[in-house]
Amino acid sequence: MRKRILEESVIFISIIKWFFLASIVGIMVGASTTLFLRGLDKSIELSNQFKYYFLLLPVGFFLSNLIIKYLAPEAEGHGTEKVIEAVNRRSGKINPMVVPIKLVATIITIASGGSAGKEGPCAQIGAGLSSIFASLFRFNSKDRQKLVICGISAGFATVFGTPIAGAIFGVEVLFVGSLLYDVLLPSFVAGIVGYQVSTVLGIAYFHQPLHVIPEFSGLLFVQVCLSGIFFGLCSLVFIETMKYFGTINKKLKIWEPYKAFIGGSVLVILSFVLFTDKFLGLGLDTINETIKGNYVNPFYNLGKILFTAITLSFGGSGGVVTPIFFIGATSGNAFATTFGLDISMFSAIGMVALLAGAANTPISASIMAVELFGPAIGPFAAVACVISFIMTGHRSIYPSQVLSITKSPSILIEKGLEMDQLESIKIRPRPRSITSNLMIIFKKIQEIRNKFKTR
Repeated sequence: MRKRILEESVIFISIIKWFFLASIVGIMVGASTTLFLRGLDKSIELSNQFKYYFLLLPVGFFLSNLIIKYLAPEAEGHGTEKVIEAVNRRSGKINPMVVPIKLVATIITIASGGSAGKEGPCAQIGAGLSSIFASLFRFNSKDRQKLVICGISAGFATVFGTPIAGAIFGVEVLFVGSLLYDVLLPSFVAGIVGYQVSTVLGIAYFHQPLHVIPEFSGLLFVQVCLSGIFFGLCSLVFIETMKYFGTINKKLKIWEPYKAFIGGSVLVILSFVLFTDKFLGLGLDTINETIKGNYVNPFYNLGKILFTAITLSFGGSGGVVTPIFFIGATSGNAFATTFGLDISMFSAIGMVALLAGAANTPISASIMAVELFGPAIGPFAAVACVISFIMTGHRSIYPSQVLSITKSPSILIEKGLEMDQLESIKIRPRPRSITSNLMIIFKKIQEIRNKFKTR
């Protein structure tokens, strides 16, 4: 009896402790996110007063890269990736300078026209503040790690107005195929508190429930499954394009700010060549158009992939999820238009399914669909998200994610490695699996065909 009372007492104290700490994190992140979002909105409003505002891209990228390079190198690229790296490799230790530098660099990048998102900076700012808080009160490495994960959850929840999806995202994004259940409660608390704080401070969020969803049918279910495959392939294209331009950047042996200037100049030229600025900035207007059911150019997704890859590989600072929403929504629009389906529904599904595939976060993406578009779309979005997640394979837009599962029992691959380490490892079929047997059959058929050709 005493043992049982002792156990429950310890658990109760732990709940109180983490409720209190996570609430503090939520308040800090909610306030800092509000500051960032207001500054970003004002800067975009100011720059958009000029028709050719994107001519500032080379200078914007140059300045953004310069301040990051010499003041906080950890703030480079899209912020969520750097936070995952800090949690998985350094127990959540983050340079305090990351917080102000990431905020300023991202505002400069997006306001000048860079194709980047706003969630990465919020996740990095939230994680950075949590790390500073842990250092001030001398928390051990395990508690620091928990607090930083709470910062990720709160940052994601407050930037998109999705407290539940944000909480799950923080515990799902670190590992491919597993959830950190011991951080689930504080992540929920941090996400909900952060969202409420930012709402009270006047931040308005995008929530657009879809009131007209087609009735379930076998045909519709098959179409949703096929769309999941399509969105998974789009995720794959996006990930590989990001890697390709990252490789190009590494091969250029010049000063980093000069690379940033070149990257900005390329985007200016592309904007004039394509006669559009749709791929610059956040692209929220285009996302809204697709969700409303309006037709957009079916190749907009490819344009956004190109502009985002150049932005984040050549000096721009910002997140990657908002571009993923653009790519997913326009891909869904193209899929629905091609097959004569409901544009609004498949654009919404595309938004979350591409996130599930590119970030390996099918659960948080499915919940996000319900929070943004209403419960009616939930079952369809969940199926598409899981299929997209599987179709992307063992790739990720976040190279520091750790692989916890294989996405197919027929594939033999080492678990426990970071996603970028899998690049140098040959993925092969598991012995005696259906896939390996099929490959043997195909090889035999090919050998027979070759024999007949030689005759």
